[in-house]
Amino acid sequence: MNMLVDGEWRTDAYESTNEEGEFDRSESSFRSWLDGGVAAAGEAPKSSDFEPESGRYHLYICRACPWAHRAAMTRQLRGLQDEISISLVQPERYDEGWEFSEEHPDPFHDYEYLREVYTDADSEYTGRVTVPVLWDKQEETIVNNESSEIMRMLDTAFDGNEFSLYPEELRGEIDEIVDAIYEPINNGVYRAGFAGTQAAYEDAVDDLFDALDHWEGVLAEQRYLAGDGERLTLADVAMFATLVRFDHVYHTHFKCNRRAIHEYPNLWGYTKDLYQTPGIEETVNMDHITRHYYVSHGDLNPTRIVAVGPELDFTEPHSRDELPGGPPAALTE
Repeated sequence: MNMLVDGEWRTDAYESTNEEGEFDRSESSFRSWLDGGVAAAGEAPKSSDFEPESGRYHLYICRACPWAHRAAMTRQLRGLQDEISISLVQPERYDEGWEFSEEHPDPFHDYEYLREVYTDADSEYTGRVTVPVLWDKQEETIVNNESSEIMRMLDTAFDGNEFSLYPEELRGEIDEIVDAIYEPINNGVYRAGFAGTQAAYEDAVDDLFDALDHWEGVLAEQRYLAGDGERLTLADVAMFATLVRFDHVYHTHFKCNRRAIHEYPNLWGYTKDLYQTPGIEETVNMDHITRHYYVSHGDLNPTRIVAVGPELDFTEPHSRDELPGGPPAALTE
């Protein structure tokens, strides 16, 4: 896979699997913090030189990427559209990495590739070029490119609306759920899709569907994941980013085909419920999602033919409103 090495672009420098054929995700490199942002429960407060000023920060995202989608949903749900600007890269990713285009230009530098933003921040950067990127327009540098940290910072460092996705009384539980779904579900679909051996693939699929079966049971009794299930949190944002992509790309392209999400009554209703939450639908672009996965992964899909199905309606009734709780007033008023 492709990455920067000492500021130079390389197309042969990163192996995505280990010796056992297991998918090995690299860690994010830019991990600075916005002043006032709350770290995960149990972590020490993080010092920062970055003040959360309105208009100072920008999110680079791709609508196709689930990690970037988390950040985009948090920005939308917290009402930060006027506080933090946003722009897109092309959904297709080839040997040159994430690209800007006439349709989706770089709003500040007129760059061709996102990697140029990375080398602006660190001219000798070594690592993968990923989204989301939280960019400081004032200091002209990257603050952070780790989605889980960007989510927490956007929720806690800015005022936004009166609704919180990371309320203080639930932070410990939210973090536990986010951690619990990360490896088997969020990362699990990638562990299956990029597995280099049959054993690694089957281990990933077993973990994935064991976890989906577990949360199917949980969601039979409650509307959302954390607390008493009555309020939307960052845990739901993290889960939704995978579920909304599952049947269109992970089921087929990543061979996660033991079952589809629409075959789970509670997970499917939950996915539709979140999709219909005010603000979320506009962050979902299924055309970008399908184009990215089927076109970008030439090793998995050499023909780059984009699958046309399934035909799913995320706007059909979901009956989840029969359970306690629902979208916060800040999103529905």
